[in-house]
This record gives sequence, structure tokens and C-alpha cells, in this order.
Amino acid sequence: MAQKSKIILGIDPGTVIMGYGILSVTGKQIKMLEMNVIKLNGKKDMFERLGTINTVIQEIIDKYKPDDMAIEAPFFGKNVQSMLKLGRAQGVAIAVAMSNGLAVAEYSPKKVKQSITGNGNANKEQIWKMLNSIMPLTNTIKYFDASDALAVAVCHHFNAHGLVTTVAATKKNTRNKKSGGWEDFIKNNPGRIG
Repeated sequence: MAQKSKIILGIDPGTVIMGYGILSVTGKQIKMLEMNVIKLNGKKDMFERLGTINTVIQEIIDKYKPDDMAIEAPFFGKNVQSMLKLGRAQGVAIAVAMSNGLAVAEYSPKKVKQSITGNGNANKEQIWKMLNSIMPLTNTIKYFDASDALAVAVCHHFNAHGLVTTVAATKKNTRNKKSGGWEDFIKNNPGRIG
């Protein structure tokens, strides 16, 4: 009997560029179905951009029929206006998902980085490199917003299956040993490789 795939939509919210990634999980196999961005015209009225986010997220949901949506929580910066705009964009994406009956989960940027790389302060290039180790990716990266969204989806999968704690335990056990970098991380986390 064939195992049913679970589809996860990952979102990296933005008001000019919003990343999204679609992940298919079948047993232990993780596969990226799509990874892209929604480009929003920064000169357009904010409400028009929110309308575009609504429409495109609905189209993605109609196309892939995800089971869950995972979204990155806004990063708290000093610019209050930017935070408000980002919160609105995130809210629209969440509302579309919930109106379609999707389970929604939110993860902080630090949690996503920790889940993917084992380091909550990892940079975007390190996340991209680790995503390439976790699953076969043929895409070259044009926008890190797209890979960030895919990372949110992978984080959700890892979180749902208790794989995040494996990373934390591995880091504690190897803290006093000299680290070999990515190779050691991959060796110590075989459940993350498809």
C-alpha cells in the first residue's frame, strides 16, 4: 500500500518579496515541489499588495492542496511601520490558509535556523547549503526569501516528528569535541537526509 504524502506550504512573509516553498513528505523522503517568490510592486498601495498576496496564496493552495502551512514570525526590528506592514502580510497569508482548513504553525527565524543547521545564528547561505544536503535541489538560488520559506516548511516537518531535539542533543554531545562542520552535522543527523 502506497504511503500518502504530506504537503507542507512554507511562507517567508514580506511586503515586497514574499517567499514560498512547497514540500512533499512521504515516509522519510523529503522532496521540494516548488520554491519561488511572490514579487509585489513596492510602489503600489499596501492594500493592493495584500490583495495580491491573498490571490497568489489561494492559487498555490488550489494547485498543491497542502495539509499544513508553516510561516516565519516577523523579525522584531526598530522600524515600527515595517513591522506593521509585515504583520499584515503575514496575517493575510494565515487567513487564506485557515479559510482553506489548513493547520497553521509559526516559527521564529532563530527556530528555523536552529532546526535546519543546528545554529540559531546561521546565515542564509548556510541554510541554503544545508537544505541541499537534506534533499535534492536542482534550483540555483535567486532569492533567499524562497529558500527561507522552504526552510520554514522543513522546520515544520522536523518539529512535527521530533527531529529538532536530535540536533540539540547532538550539539550538547559534541560541544567539547572539535567539530568537523557540515560533514559531522550530516553524519550526526541521518534522519535529516532523504
